[in-house]
Amino acid sequence: MAMQYPPANAHWRDSARPSKFFIFDAKAAFPLLLFLVHITLWTFIIAILAMLFFTFLNRYGFSVDVFFRWLRSFLAGHRKVAIPWWSN
Repeated sequence: MAMQYPPANAHWRDSARPSKFFIFDAKAAFPLLLFLVHITLWTFIIAILAMLFFTFLNRYGFSVDVFFRWLRSFLAGHRKVAIPWWSN
């Protein structure tokens, strides 16, 4: 039997699914590529930590941009000053 391309069970709606590298998001697997380019212990550790970080973000529904915006607002606090300090 000949292989069909695209597979019979594929649908255009599947194009919106996030790309995966085994169980990891494809963006989280990018540090693994950097490790494969320069194979040392410290790049392996950095790649694993980066993959864990991106997987953690993905698990809680954050993108990298949204996470940095959340972090910035967390560090800035709830109080927003309406008058700049230099115009006193």
